[in-house]
Amino acid sequence: MPSADLPMTPMIDVVFQLLIFFIVTIKPIDVMAHLDVTRPSPDEKRERLEVPKNLIRIGIHFDGFSINDRAVSESGLSDLMGKLADLDPNQTILIMASAASPHEFLIKALNLCARHGLSNLSVISTN
Repeated sequence: MPSADLPMTPMIDVVFQLLIFFIVTIKPIDVMAHLDVTRPSPDEKRERLEVPKNLIRIGIHFDGFSINDRAVSESGLSDLMGKLADLDPNQTILIMASAASPHEFLIKALNLCARHGLSNLSVISTN
């Protein structure tokens, strides 16, 4: 009984031809075209933005935290943020993270804000 040999070379050629066909004919989705970005209108008469009256500045340094330029511990920061959230949960919190500060301090401050229901946050980096 003769053995049946199946040549693999033509099959591999067909697979590569199909692969090339699908790679060439695919149209990738342009992700940038589907982003919903709202930009402010370029009004010349627009007044300068003023700093909100109830702005709380939380500083994150390499050795700890500060709130409105006053050094506090992590538990003190939590207590003060709880009191501030009781007064006005919609107040603006500006978190200023130093470049030398550990990343975990920023995460702790963000977690404290979330725990006390403060959601109007801005995070900036300082040198």
